Order: sequence, then C-alpha cells, then structure tokens
Amino acid sequence: MDIFLSIVAILCGILGIIGSVVPVIPGPALAFFGMLCASWTDYSTMESRTLWIWGVVAVVVGIMDYFLPGYFSKVLGGTRAGITGATIGVFVGLFFGPIGIIAGPFVGAVIGELLNNKENLDKAITVGFGSLISFLVGSGVKIIVSGFMFYYIWKDVWHAMWA
Repeated sequence: MDIFLSIVAILCGILGIIGSVVPVIPGPALAFFGMLCASWTDYSTMESRTLWIWGVVAVVVGIMDYFLPGYFSKVLGGTRAGITGATIGVFVGLFFGPIGIIAGPFVGAVIGELLNNKENLDKAITVGFGSLISFLVGSGVKIIVSGFMFYYIWKDVWHAMWA
C-alpha cells in the first residue's frame, strides 16, 4: 500500500503544478492531497503541523484564485460583462494550447467589455490587461505553492526510498 500511496502522492504533486496553470485542474488542492497520501505511508516523516499549514495555504490560495480576477477587473473599471468574458476566455483558451490559456482571459475580457460598451476600446483593453495580470499573478502563486508542496512530497518519498 505504501508504494501505491507514494505513486499517487507524486502524481498528485505533478498534477498540482500542472493545475496551477490549467484552469480546470485544482492545482494546490491536488498537491495537498498528494502531501496527505505521502503522510499516510508507514515511513512518512511529515509532521502534522506541516500538513495543517499547507492545508490552510491551499484553502487560502483557492479562495484567492476565485476572487482575484473579479478584484483586478473592478480595480481597472471592469464590468460584469468583462469578468464573464474573461471567464469564458479562460475555457475557450484551453483549446488553443499554452498561448490560448494565457491570451484567453485577455481576449475574453476585451470582447465582454466591448459587447457591454462598444465605444470604449481603451477601457476594454485596460480591463483585458487586468484580467491577464490576474491570471498571471494567480498562476504564479499557485505554481509556487504547489511546487513547495511537491518538494515536501518528494522529500518524504525520497527519504523512504533511500533511508
């Protein structure tokens, strides 16, 4: 069972990092589940305090990721149409690979703002950049958090293999 849990832990850690950029995969949550799997092995040296801290961090990052796009949009004068457009752009962007994942929120926010107010292209572009910045900041934070969690997973599994 320990080998199975170790494999699941490492896979969840890797998917957690990937999910930090791909919107439909809950990156930090998967990485945290990987930490849990590693901690459930008989040979784990992971402390419960570490799990609690990273569990709280995963929840905070998940909440932040939900509210950050709307916050950046509102700060830059975006409307609900821009936020909706950015959200649709995220999912449409998935079909266009890495460039689509990055450009999708920007293009979606611009289109949403233009549909709401056809006369203000400058505002639409500003809101689009806000959406893009939000995506990049959110993804960066998620990559860092998931990367640290993967480090703990790897350290725990590596220790067991070579100790």
